[in-house]
Amino acid sequence: VVILQVQLTKRADPNELKVIFQKYASVVDKDGERYMTPSDFVQKYLGLHTQLHYNPKTVQLLAGVADTTKDGLISFQEFLAFESVLCVPDALFIVAFQLFDKTGTGCVSFENVRDIFSQTTVHHHIPFNWNCEFIHLHFGNDRKKSLSDRSYQCRRKYRHTTGATAVYPIDLVKTRMQNQRSTGSFVGELMYKNSFDCAKKVLRYEGVFGFYRGLLPQLIGVAPEKAIKLTVNDFMRDKFTTKEDTIPLAAEILAGGCAGGSQVIFTNPLEIVKIRLQVAGEITTGPRVSALSVVRDLGFFGLYKGAKACFLRDIPFSAIYFPVYAHTKASMADEDGRVGPLQLLTAGAIAGIPAASLVTPADVIKTRLQVAARAGQTTYSGVIDCFRKILNEEGFRALWKGAGARVFRSSPQFGVTLVTYELLQRWFYVDFGGHRPAGSEPTPKSRISELPPVSSEHVGGYHLAAATFAGVENKFGLHLPKFKSSGVTAIHSETPKEQDGAS
Repeated sequence: VVILQVQLTKRADPNELKVIFQKYASVVDKDGERYMTPSDFVQKYLGLHTQLHYNPKTVQLLAGVADTTKDGLISFQEFLAFESVLCVPDALFIVAFQLFDKTGTGCVSFENVRDIFSQTTVHHHIPFNWNCEFIHLHFGNDRKKSLSDRSYQCRRKYRHTTGATAVYPIDLVKTRMQNQRSTGSFVGELMYKNSFDCAKKVLRYEGVFGFYRGLLPQLIGVAPEKAIKLTVNDFMRDKFTTKEDTIPLAAEILAGGCAGGSQVIFTNPLEIVKIRLQVAGEITTGPRVSALSVVRDLGFFGLYKGAKACFLRDIPFSAIYFPVYAHTKASMADEDGRVGPLQLLTAGAIAGIPAASLVTPADVIKTRLQVAARAGQTTYSGVIDCFRKILNEEGFRALWKGAGARVFRSSPQFGVTLVTYELLQRWFYVDFGGHRPAGSEPTPKSRISELPPVSSEHVGGYHLAAATFAGVENKFGLHLPKFKSSGVTAIHSETPKEQDGAS
């Protein structure tokens, strides 16, 4: 609800904000400039943490989100800039990042994360393991790395290419099985009895590296392909999500279909090169086939040969996959709405079974259209011609060649992709549309009754300031202590600006 309201929030009049700021700013420097203290901003203006024994550290941490210069005071320009942040759709995530960014440099260090988490109430009850795999992954074994949007994208790309490499041998077997004609074979007989026979022969005659023919185009294409698919799906789901935070099944299917269609611009050229390299190992005579030679032979428009079949495969695949994944994931949520990594992986793998298997006929047709036909093999002029000839010459079962291999490849690959994507979104969210996929996080318990009443002076984005801070606590589990303990002392006592103002 908070996010939907933010999308509709308009900027406040700077002149009106100036009057409000002057009213609450209690510090005046030697040049007559006024500044808000953390107490002025958080307690007096926003009305947060006004209880008698409030925790001063918490007040200072919250004020630090607006204090981008990190000098302990908030200028009018910072006050104005924070109001603009609260007006954007992804304000919740920007505020959360700025809470960790204690230096105002746009980067988060291990020390920043440890400092913030160490002050949460959850950490006081269940201390965080600072030597875990997560810390090593994102900050390095020496904990010297820092986090930024760019580093996030690099990790995401790395995970996609790793998953593609792991399942690539299955993809090669799938392609060869689909390309094998039951009639018109130039050797006069079937080369492979089944997928297992194909794998054995590849290993025997081509070695281990034979399984990885055409891998380079796949690695080049898998990162943008997955990025586009996931981005478009999230974006479309967000647009179809209602005010009650629900989405109709038809809209889920449409969002998935749009995601599948959007990736073809990358997948078709790379797949036609990949497929031709994958089947090249079946013939030991003739010139050596390389990715560059395939591209030269095909030309630019030739790289999109079989694009119609690619659309027929990718659109239904994603239209099936994403709704099944979302509902399977939701069904695995615990009583608090949380879905763990194992459940995310399982949901992704389960969704890949019907999606990968049901679109096999389109994948077979795409493979036949994109492979260069050899002497004596049937040629095809298009999708419909290919479909008719396969039915007439090889029968209905031929359209389902490689279905098992597709499932064994796509199911684990998409399971790994989705669990990686969602876990990274939980920790370092990059907003691709406004809503996170349903069921991937704990269901926040409403704290609207605990929020202070909205004042007439809470104009523009500040109308949602209290709700945004509450949302950061609920969504990211950053529950900062409300009350002062006996050992807590304030970080900010008196800044140079305050001393100047006092003099």
